[in-house]
Amino acid sequence: MNDRLPHEKGFHISWDQIHRDSRALAWRLDKHGPDGGDWRAVVAITRGGLAPAMIIARELDIRVVDTISVKSYDHQTQADAAVLKAPQADIMGKDGEGVLIIDDLVDTGKTLELVRRMFPKAHFATVYAKPQGREMVDSFITEVSQDTWIFFPWDMALQYVEPYRGT
Repeated sequence: MNDRLPHEKGFHISWDQIHRDSRALAWRLDKHGPDGGDWRAVVAITRGGLAPAMIIARELDIRVVDTISVKSYDHQTQADAAVLKAPQADIMGKDGEGVLIIDDLVDTGKTLELVRRMFPKAHFATVYAKPQGREMVDSFITEVSQDTWIFFPWDMALQYVEPYRGT
């Protein structure tokens, strides 16, 4: 019998890995803006989308960068998504067309569903995707199983971890 918590099936991401994967996402998005062209702006979903959005903006030479703050987790428990801070209206236009909205991960898709209702023509891209949320994202790099907890480098400290199957 498996008595491990879902977050104990961990996928650890280093700073180097998030950088490589974010660059790969940028390359995938290059020249895929409206009409096969460039993107007008990058909007990071805070906080997890900040590092990937910065890397993508740099790689694609996008100088207009903003954030949308959505809270959907309370520590490791998912809650109802709520917008705490919206991006500037003049950047988004009426529907987000030509804007890349970037997050680190799509899990259940609740965060992206909320933001997509606000900006239906924006392009939603995440570095990592879980099956439950995949339909909410237009582009991603790596899919992980729904029961995997991703440990991002900004959430980590060096410490001993029990092997997956125990000792």
